[in-house]
Amino acid sequence: MKALSLKQPFAELIVTGKKTIELRKWKTNFRGEFLVHASKVPFLYEKLDGLTSLPLGAIVGTANLVGVKKYESLDEWNSDQKKHLAGADFHSSIYGFILEDAIKFEKPIPCKGALNFFEVGDEIVHKNI
Repeated sequence: MKALSLKQPFAELIVTGKKTIELRKWKTNFRGEFLVHASKVPFLYEKLDGLTSLPLGAIVGTANLVGVKKYESLDEWNSDQKKHLAGADFHSSIYGFILEDAIKFEKPIPCKGALNFFEVGDEIVHKNI
């Protein structure tokens, strides 16, 4: 199964349904369900106040990638801000991966991450769910 690695707290925000657009500098033709992987290194660890217990280096859930949109204007970027939760970092080569049906696993599954979408053996997931 495909997986996508994200820094915490973004992985947690996706699997809890609070972040429904993931921003990337690259586009993909992939559509479908994928595993959400929390990378080993969080985003701005020292600023996570109270979130230091979030899992790292593990698969934390699944989401369904239903579409990809390219942000071409600041207005478009701003209109989706509550979905992608990014600040004012707009530039015209940003893609939004549109996510639905996120599920958070009760127990994180330890797993090494990788860049872009990467394959995780089904036996790892089925053995741990």
